[in-house]
Amino acid sequence: MANWIGEQMEIYVLGVAQHAAAPRVGDKRLEEMVFDTARAALDDAGIDRRQIDHVTIAGSDELDGRSISSMLLAAPAGAYLKDENKCTDSGLIGLCLGAMRVAAGEVQLGLVVSWNKSSIAPFEDVMRMRAEPFFTRPIGLNMAIADALFAQAVSRTLGIDEADVNQSVADAYRRAAANPRGVRRALPDRDEIAASPYLATPLRAGQQAPVTDGAVAMVLAAPRWLAAQPDTKPLARLCGLGWAVERYQLGADRLGALAGFRKAVDQAMAMAELDGIDALDVIEIDGQTGYHEVAFGRALGAAAAGKISPSGGAFAQNPYFCAGLSNAAEAVLQVAGRAGPVQLPGVRRAAAHGCHGFAQQGNAVAIFAEV
Repeated sequence: MANWIGEQMEIYVLGVAQHAAAPRVGDKRLEEMVFDTARAALDDAGIDRRQIDHVTIAGSDELDGRSISSMLLAAPAGAYLKDENKCTDSGLIGLCLGAMRVAAGEVQLGLVVSWNKSSIAPFEDVMRMRAEPFFTRPIGLNMAIADALFAQAVSRTLGIDEADVNQSVADAYRRAAANPRGVRRALPDRDEIAASPYLATPLRAGQQAPVTDGAVAMVLAAPRWLAAQPDTKPLARLCGLGWAVERYQLGADRLGALAGFRKAVDQAMAMAELDGIDALDVIEIDGQTGYHEVAFGRALGAAAAGKISPSGGAFAQNPYFCAGLSNAAEAVLQVAGRAGPVQLPGVRRAAAHGCHGFAQQGNAVAIFAEV
């Protein structure tokens, strides 16, 4: 990754698709959700599956409830008799993997597909099983507890108070209500959020983004393929990528410093040859709680004001494993002028952020530019 910093990336997004968001998709099997989403992305790009030369799938065996989920899901994702790679970290890391293969000249045209049918597996039970087995698993560590430790740390280091968080959550739900790709929910006010029960101090249930079922697919093309197709108009150019993984231990210094988030942003900005956050018009953040929303916003600085998650982010839809790739789809739609009611005016560059691991241990950032 370090060797790419400062080099201009040239990868094009030809089509995107997001499965209709829902707390539970009860009328389709997971395979049907994945197939429908991959098919919709190919249709959006105006190409046929026979034209693609590779597929990158991003899925979680544990959250899919299967020991090797790709055995059943590779074919619905479009990978039957195609070159196939699998990523198990997150949907946005899957985008990084697919993009690197295109940038390396290995492949020319392909799909990145990710999914999460959160309703089929007990989410927090899966998270407990992901904990280290000799210490943190016996004490019952899960995602809510890890996020609460994160909330405690950033509250101290960044001066965040509960009123800031409740206002941020209310604002996120309001933006999400305008997004036709989000789940339709009653809008809570700050008092309702503040009165919701504690999950783990100081995190309240109302401050946590509800998980949903969902799937996302994106078609990526190399410049050489695009040059041979003069009638094809890309939606956006992927011009920057960055990622970082921090240590597993949930110490206050790791949780409060946001070092991995800052590093991922800096790497993506350097690759895109952008000098500062003011060069971005939209920043879709993976804010799994209101504390994440506020903390990431403050880490980005005042230049990010008014640009963060016009889609509503995780409060619009939150297919947990592929939430970052959903953010990438929203960023592409903003650059292409196709975001609908949540479209911001004059968007030339948009960034998407995704997290994975306990309390944002891993971060990834992708930057898209107009063509």
